[in-house]
Amino acid sequence: MTTQTPDTSKLNAPDLVKSYPRSPNEHLGFYVLLPRIIDKCRATLAGSNGEYNYNCPLDQRFFGFTGIDAEAFKAEVAKGSDDKALLSWVQQHSNVKNDEQIKAWSYAERWRRPAPEMAHYFESMRLDFAPDNYRIETWFQLLDADEKRF
Repeated sequence: MTTQTPDTSKLNAPDLVKSYPRSPNEHLGFYVLLPRIIDKCRATLAGSNGEYNYNCPLDQRFFGFTGIDAEAFKAEVAKGSDDKALLSWVQQHSNVKNDEQIKAWSYAERWRRPAPEMAHYFESMRLDFAPDNYRIETWFQLLDADEKRF
């Protein structure tokens, strides 16, 4: 699937060289991660994504849960759709139609801790981002610490 070059003036893309995408805790509809994915996708299309990668492993958790193809989503974002329209598109194309399942998935993602084999990596990152904050236990908390949200 080829994505047409978008009119970046319609993307409302954040400059992720100078700022951060939205927190993974923010939600759109009942989906956590979705606002962050939208920010990273818009910035990627506009060439202002900096160190952020669209369709990274965290994004892939969302795409895996919903069954949505990341490139198809990117093509929809490239049309300049706003958040509300993108949520509607996700709801139409997602394999998951039950709000309770979406809420449960979002809750689990919000509180997901590193697997034992990732504990050393997680702790080294925590020490880099927030050496004095021993309460950081989840991936979302770690990202928020890295992006100076607490």
